[in-house]
Amino acid sequence: MVDIDLSHPPFTLLDDEGRERIRSGIDLAYFDRDEIILETGQPGEFVFLIHKGEVAELDPTLPTANSRIGHYTAGDLFGAISIINGTSRYRFQAEQECLCYLLPKALFQQLCRKYPEFNDFFRQTLAHKARLLTHKRAEGGVTMAGFMLATVSECMRAPLMVDASLSIADAVPRLNEGHADSLLVKSDQGVGMVTKTDLLNALVIKGMAQQDPIERIAHFTLITSSADQYLFEALVAMTRHKVSRVVVMEGDEAAGVVELTDVLSFFSSRSYVVSLQVEQAATLEELAAASRRTPELVKALMAQGVKLRFAMDLLAALNGRIINKAWEFVVEAPYRSESCLMVMGSEGRGEQILKTDQDNGLILPDSLEWPDMAPAMEEVTRTLVALGYPPCPGNIMVSNPEWVATESQWKGNIARWASARDGDSLMKLAIMLDSHAVAGNPKLLERVREELFERCSRDEILLSYFARTALRFSTPLTLFGSLKKPQHGIDIKKGGIFPIVHGVRTMALERRITATSTLERLEALVIDGRLEKRFAEDLGEALALFTELRLKQQLAQLEGDGDESRSERVVVQELSSLERDLLREALHIVKDFKQRLSHRYHLEYS
Repeated sequence: MVDIDLSHPPFTLLDDEGRERIRSGIDLAYFDRDEIILETGQPGEFVFLIHKGEVAELDPTLPTANSRIGHYTAGDLFGAISIINGTSRYRFQAEQECLCYLLPKALFQQLCRKYPEFNDFFRQTLAHKARLLTHKRAEGGVTMAGFMLATVSECMRAPLMVDASLSIADAVPRLNEGHADSLLVKSDQGVGMVTKTDLLNALVIKGMAQQDPIERIAHFTLITSSADQYLFEALVAMTRHKVSRVVVMEGDEAAGVVELTDVLSFFSSRSYVVSLQVEQAATLEELAAASRRTPELVKALMAQGVKLRFAMDLLAALNGRIINKAWEFVVEAPYRSESCLMVMGSEGRGEQILKTDQDNGLILPDSLEWPDMAPAMEEVTRTLVALGYPPCPGNIMVSNPEWVATESQWKGNIARWASARDGDSLMKLAIMLDSHAVAGNPKLLERVREELFERCSRDEILLSYFARTALRFSTPLTLFGSLKKPQHGIDIKKGGIFPIVHGVRTMALERRITATSTLERLEALVIDGRLEKRFAEDLGEALALFTELRLKQQLAQLEGDGDESRSERVVVQELSSLERDLLREALHIVKDFKQRLSHRYHLEYS
């Protein structure tokens, strides 16, 4: 029996019996330098698992200088596709002396038949393979089932439905009998809600009579969910919309209510109480204390294997609430509701997990007079610094008068930038395209962004200039298709994240897609017919992989274990075999996407 490490995918998709069958059925073979291990057109007889050495994947139909399309090192697999397809499409050649484990074709096929997940591994897209990495990260830690996989149905209360004509006096005992904080109200307007706070305010503040019907105080704009949605998504919705309850709907019928206190109780770890601490903060000091705990929340989410998109949604909602509350603390009431505070960059896209530099601006209605605005904006910037958001090196902040303007002035800026088409103007257009309202009147921003789409979406020359930036940084692959391996690491932001984000942003601008999140833009582009669903999914998974690898470096830096100069860099040599495989595949997807952008926007001629 051969001693082989089978603790990594795809072998973790087998049970103990399956792994024992591999150990009993494989051999170890030696290949000399430059020896051909598997030739083009040769029937696949083995799956090869490299123990030591390196193997090149070559396409003999290409010129010799370009024929090397893949590179495999210790822990990597090859040959499975040759068995599945019958023959090998490419040549596999040892680049140095190699030791490889040989898994016979018959045994491989038996395992594929018995273990469907093992079989699927060799036929899956990047999107499916990336899920294995998420599961692997969660192994040995806190179970994902209680957090990522919990559904709304596991935490919802039965609905207490009453008629709209019920009096305030009669509503109170109904709440007490049901041990609840809210009632659902059925009326001609649809389903509404009344809370204990609503009842108290009606009697004490509004001076209403006890016999008045509750329809007069009910809220008919509800935040809803379905019973099979993740409970985690309900928490994100509550945080984003500043509510403490979500109504669970089945079709047009209310099936239950989810309370924030129940959700936080379900997620009993202290990390998940951050959102509650943010909501309850009555002073800037309390808000700062809650804000400082967000890195702790990030670590907990990553340790539990929570899907990155869920984590980004929650952190974006939390950061939005923190900035919103800071705005309320600093700015006087008449001004804070009439103007619009917007965040931009990764914060605007909802793709920033750890806090980075401030990117914000302010839109004012044309009619607003605000004599002391400049000192107030200086105070907003100082307050955000105190909450953990460092000043923007490019000075894109409300304390800079350039990023504070009336609605008409912003529209004028957009017209000027669209006409100039220089690097600075294109950058500012991109920043505005990603902007997201976090406080005040969002309608102001909607109208400004509508002007941006109107000015730019049909301008082919501008779109070509705009798209060109996505090709600015080279993809960190060698001419032969393998990963570059500099000792200082590859810049994952420039080589992977930016081309996807900006390329998708360009297509969204052309198609007038209002979403700011890259993943939501990808979904909209699929619906629009501009991207195939599978390719869009792979782009999304590639972006998630790059972001996770970058986050891993940033968390290490926070803990004092990482070199600050490497916060954007990933050292390929330090990755697991599965991570290397996924990274290589993800970068090839980026390369393909850049070629599509080049063709669509005629960049090959520029």
